[in-house]
Amino acid sequence: MKKQAVPRVSVVIPNWNGMDSLGDCLDSLLAQSLPARIIVVENASKDGSLEFLQSHYPQIELVIHRKNKGFAGGVNGGIRKSIQDGDDYVALFNNDAIADKDWLKNLVDNLVINTDAGIATCKLMDQNRQHLDSTGEEYSVWGLPYPRGRGEPVSDKYDDRVQIFAASGGASLYRISMLEQIGLFDEDFFAYYEDVDLSFRAQLAGWKVRYVPEAVAYHQIGATSSKIKGFTTYQAMKNLPWVLWKNAPFTVFIRILPRFTVAYFAFIVRAAWRAQSWAAIHGYYKMLWLLPKKTVQRFKIQHRRTVPASYIWASLTPELPPNARNLRILFHPIKTLRK
Repeated sequence: MKKQAVPRVSVVIPNWNGMDSLGDCLDSLLAQSLPARIIVVENASKDGSLEFLQSHYPQIELVIHRKNKGFAGGVNGGIRKSIQDGDDYVALFNNDAIADKDWLKNLVDNLVINTDAGIATCKLMDQNRQHLDSTGEEYSVWGLPYPRGRGEPVSDKYDDRVQIFAASGGASLYRISMLEQIGLFDEDFFAYYEDVDLSFRAQLAGWKVRYVPEAVAYHQIGATSSKIKGFTTYQAMKNLPWVLWKNAPFTVFIRILPRFTVAYFAFIVRAAWRAQSWAAIHGYYKMLWLLPKKTVQRFKIQHRRTVPASYIWASLTPELPPNARNLRILFHPIKTLRK
């Protein structure tokens, strides 16, 4: 019997001023039961991260950027190195997360078995290991992505292997051949929803996204984004419309657009309530500024689409995301009247 070749795997960690948590992250990856090349993308940190890596982790491969390219631009640098070096799979991992020792092995085993899947994602818990951060990403008919199970107590509720709409870029595995087909992360996103955008493109090209509950990691939620006031608001206002416009087939786009418009402008009102009007307006105008570019990308993505629009519509969740509390309150009377 011919011996099966051992898959070539690398793990890419983007880092920006994350020296405080980077050591624990790398220690957990170096202790994996499935050995892999570790690539840290240094995104122009100012906290001594580069010097720390060079002195304490000489075995780690480095990709050094002279400016902060965000999550999307950061991991793309590592992915390109992985592709260039002939890897079969590349995993992405947040610098403020820790992996169980079999995290990578379970993800790789799943993609080896499921040849129609291009992405495998894990059960991601908070750093206290009491609540879930994500068990895969869903996309609703409101045009709003959300992490499945976020905030729920850890239980066996999400212990089944299932197909999921999207994967969290913070702790997932990607098939290199799929990335070569659909492209890497959209660097205009910088951070937030770039992982949903890529998973959406994978779905359109006929690739599946698998959730692997045996693969477990722990995440310090918001450790990076909380360092910059208004950062999340700006990125959400900029990126949410792009996910919808680039990827939704026209018949799906038309059905989602009225709901999305209501939700989007509700977010603007909420931003104003939180004294983040400037971040919201800045994100809105940046979104409009690059919309022509996203339209060109849309034509290319839809031209390569191999699945029917009905398949995409059936993959969406029919309700508002669980964390959209204000919208739920607003639309509850309407829903009650309809019933």
